[in-house]
Amino acid sequence: MSPASYRRPLPGLPLDYFDARAAIDDIRPGAWDGLPYVARVLAEQLVRRCAPELLTDSLRQIVERRRDLDFPWYPARVVCHDILGQTALVDLAGLRDAIADQGGDPARVNPVVPTQLIVDHSLAVEHGGFEPDACARNRAIEDRRNEDRFHFIDWTRRAFENVDVIPAGNGIMHQINLEKMSPVIQVRDGVAFPDTCVGTDSHTPHVDALGVIAIGVGGLEAETVMLGRASMLRLPDIVGVRLTGRRPPGITTTDIVLALTEFLRRERVVGAWIEFFGDGAASLSVGDRATISNMCPEYGATAALFPIDRQTIDYLTLTGRAPEQVALVEHYAKVTGLWAEALHDVAYERVLEFDLGHVVRALAGPSNPHRRLPTSDLRERAIAVNLAQAQAEERAGRLPDGAVIIAAITSCTNTSNPRNMIAAGLLAQKANALGLVRKPWVKTSLAPGSQVVRLYLEQAGLLPELEQLGFGIVGYACTTCNGMSGALDPKIQREIVERDLYTTAVLSGNRNFDGRIHPYARQAFLASPPLVVAYAIAGTIRFDIEQDVLGIDRSGRPVRLADLWPSDAEIDAIVAASVRPEQFRRIYDPMFAPRREEATAVSPLYDWRPASTYIRRPPYWDTEGVGALAANPRTLQGMRPLALLPDNITTDHLSPSNAILADSAAGEYLTRMGLPEEDFNSYATHRGDHLTAMRATFANPQLVNEMAVVDGVVKKGSLTRLEPDGTVMRMWEAIETYLQRRQPLIVIAGADYGQGSSRDWAAKGVRLAGVEAILAEGFERIHRTNLIGMGVLPLEFKPGTTRLTLGLDGTETFDVIGEPQPRADLALLIHRRQGEVLSVPVTCRLDTAEDVSIYQAGGVLQRFAQDFLAEENARKESA
Repeated sequence: MSPASYRRPLPGLPLDYFDARAAIDDIRPGAWDGLPYVARVLAEQLVRRCAPELLTDSLRQIVERRRDLDFPWYPARVVCHDILGQTALVDLAGLRDAIADQGGDPARVNPVVPTQLIVDHSLAVEHGGFEPDACARNRAIEDRRNEDRFHFIDWTRRAFENVDVIPAGNGIMHQINLEKMSPVIQVRDGVAFPDTCVGTDSHTPHVDALGVIAIGVGGLEAETVMLGRASMLRLPDIVGVRLTGRRPPGITTTDIVLALTEFLRRERVVGAWIEFFGDGAASLSVGDRATISNMCPEYGATAALFPIDRQTIDYLTLTGRAPEQVALVEHYAKVTGLWAEALHDVAYERVLEFDLGHVVRALAGPSNPHRRLPTSDLRERAIAVNLAQAQAEERAGRLPDGAVIIAAITSCTNTSNPRNMIAAGLLAQKANALGLVRKPWVKTSLAPGSQVVRLYLEQAGLLPELEQLGFGIVGYACTTCNGMSGALDPKIQREIVERDLYTTAVLSGNRNFDGRIHPYARQAFLASPPLVVAYAIAGTIRFDIEQDVLGIDRSGRPVRLADLWPSDAEIDAIVAASVRPEQFRRIYDPMFAPRREEATAVSPLYDWRPASTYIRRPPYWDTEGVGALAANPRTLQGMRPLALLPDNITTDHLSPSNAILADSAAGEYLTRMGLPEEDFNSYATHRGDHLTAMRATFANPQLVNEMAVVDGVVKKGSLTRLEPDGTVMRMWEAIETYLQRRQPLIVIAGADYGQGSSRDWAAKGVRLAGVEAILAEGFERIHRTNLIGMGVLPLEFKPGTTRLTLGLDGTETFDVIGEPQPRADLALLIHRRQGEVLSVPVTCRLDTAEDVSIYQAGGVLQRFAQDFLAEENARKESA
């Protein structure tokens, strides 16, 4: 089967395309009509890119819906934010050093696939939206704190080929991807084909709303793709979700996605690739779809696709794409069978149905995005309780119980949806007209994912209304959604600590895991942008937002939420009048204008700054020093538990991203390095320096490690028990001790281990600490891949077996017996303290031959270095 034989002229245009329909029908006549959208796009890239000897077998897997063999996937591009993207490029800079040390040419180590890095994760809301010039002041702090990081990022732009950088202050990666970067249909070398990408953030599926297959990966997997390696896949579980009905009046897309997240988590779609279809899906704008696709990782799926249709074309036109590109998208989709109307005969193996007409207004919380909380149930769920007590405390000049200390309109999840933003502005307008104000202890902020939001809010006359309530623009970045909510007023923080107050955050983001938003916000609630504004006025989560009185207007009448909530007709009229294509062109044309080449060349090797706490040469090839265990052979023998963990451990537990406190292990290290506390920044921004980032391992103050037992009670915090000593201590001190002893470690956990953000340091941190294996009841996809990329062996309990049924307490040692192979049964030998030895079967979660190859090499970078040097030697010999 020759790929070249399927290259055809694209009718009506001077371009070619690869006819995947013909290739599939050559395997089985008529099979194309039953294929889902995802399968059609995967088939096209196989026909266009796959080696001829693999093509027939790879296509047969798609036709026969087999999942027992790997096939290659070649994403068209890689998108990165500055945290994982920067750490990936730090890894590549370290790889260049290693190649040079072994006689190779470091300048030949470059991303092969176009790589776009957007600086959007490093801005903290030090100045809230109620302060003058907050945006400029926050940007100045960002530049000062991140000088080392930005110096390195600028070097990468000039030193590496195929790397483009969008500097700080321009917006959030996913919103820019949606509004500008994705062409939906690519053209290269005269060939048109579907845009696809991987991104170093779990919310990369945001752009799935355009019909673009885009999935989140860890930095390590992104490095594999950057370096030209295929990402090896097995045919995913493709689930069809039929959306029926219409959005009820007064319901936002946030309410829809929170209901969908609860529903899809319950239906166990973890790892699935979802396709939304039906009349309900057709009624949703791309802005609405993007909110739903963005929260794909919150319901556990890998992708969340809406096929190309009329809404896609309207959105591309609205966002100022060139008319020729818009026409190409529609023409290509209709010719090749990717237009939604061509998918009427798709036979999904599993179909779920969700009625949009049943959605009600809701929050999510207090700890998980899939824990939906209808606003009508606030009293029943014991959230809206003790309001009289809270109001009495407020009258006495004290913070109320359940005080909302942060109210943030943040995250591309909602700020890329004009309806949501206009709704927030209209609610603010009505509140201002009635004389309502925000409570003074609420730190408010507006951080859009795009500068276009400012333009259309100004056009609508709504930005001054938001500013009046404290929701002035504080920056164009992820901010609070990523834990970068900044410092509180010292008096408020002191009162929270002295009175041990229960305080909360309300945000329009996508994640509300414990400890993520701010160290002093005990819990957090996700909400639509207009609800965020309402809670800033209420000031406490003890408030029944549907029934209680928000305030008294100038005429002495009580004001409730219903008096402020804008109608759908109001919202739609302002969206139609205020959101215009020229606004998108005004922002994005200069941002993506061709850049002149730098006059001065830079060295292919980075000049590492020894005193930096942000950027440091990675230790993956070192044999001595902190972190050197990652370069040593794994034994899988005599491993001691570092932690025994419950279900739903997130990557925020494993490697938090929020502010660094002075009394933390990382804070103490930064103090020794001479950094003032006000410039500690976040854990996330220091991930380019392993000496800082290692100290973030299990540093979440909400961690529950079942080994940290004090007086018979498990103590919450960054703690573990050092064995065999039996002493409970801070996690980092235990890790340091184990490193000095060169003690191999294991982590044992419950279900859904590693859910949350796609941060590679959740895997890097444990590997550099000496962890050789993770044993859990189940893994989230991205984190499992990151573990393999760091050379950590993921093992899974057999059904019915858990740490609890085995009675594990952390005093044991563990051996793994057997050769790690895809999904192989291995034996886990448990050596109990009393001398008993128990053999337990476990499943090796190296799922593919590619996984095994990476694991055996010691990780992604080690495998690439080995292959690169072999190719270099062969090239020299042939020359």
